[in-house]
Amino acid sequence: MIVSLTIVRYRKLFIPLALLAMALHRLPMLFQKGCTFYKLLGSGRNGTFDLQPDWQQWGLLACWDTREDFDNFHKQSFVAAWWRILSREKWTILCRPLQSHGKWDGKEPFDNSNIKDHTGPIVVLTRATIRMNRLKNFWSHVDEVANLMISAPGYITSFGIGEAPVYRQATFSVWQSLDDVKAFAYTSREHAEVIKLTRSENWYSEELFARFRPIESFGSLHGKDPLNDLLK
Repeated sequence: MIVSLTIVRYRKLFIPLALLAMALHRLPMLFQKGCTFYKLLGSGRNGTFDLQPDWQQWGLLACWDTREDFDNFHKQSFVAAWWRILSREKWTILCRPLQSHGKWDGKEPFDNSNIKDHTGPIVVLTRATIRMNRLKNFWSHVDEVANLMISAPGYITSFGIGEAPVYRQATFSVWQSLDDVKAFAYTSREHAEVIKLTRSENWYSEELFARFRPIESFGSLHGKDPLNDLLK
């Protein structure tokens, strides 16, 4: 399995077409050969959960049976052609699943890999549907956790993405190593306390946590590859 995340930045003039794409691209993605799961995503202004959307930046996360299936999509699909014509910039990262726990819309989208001895750069996806009566609790801690993450050792970059504003949110982050991820997740007192609150106060109706091995990135955002040749 190959997992792709493509982040697209549209020209300001084309923001209405970017919004239209969220509905229009569902049908071609549904019938795209080799695509087993996909999500069309909005984006926050910061690299984590964000109440303020970036109307120029949008994303697509997809799972593919093979690399050939992704390449065919990238070269020949209606969605890719739309991006080539209307986008200002486009960046893609390709990954292979290492571990995954939880569900996304009732599905387990990534394969059943359970690789624990990974070395080198690593990608982490955290995704949740937040209960309506816990939205205030969740958002009151977002800035604190975001500031901890971007200042943590080994942090490289991240993207705040979501299927719907406010309550269906995800963060896709890239790190130098698994040890750096574990240090942030488990040895940071502030972050550990927030994790405890999510459990004790039952913030989420559904959640998913996944790790991936990044294998390739190409394209640019804001004039550069966000991974700064990390995979080369």
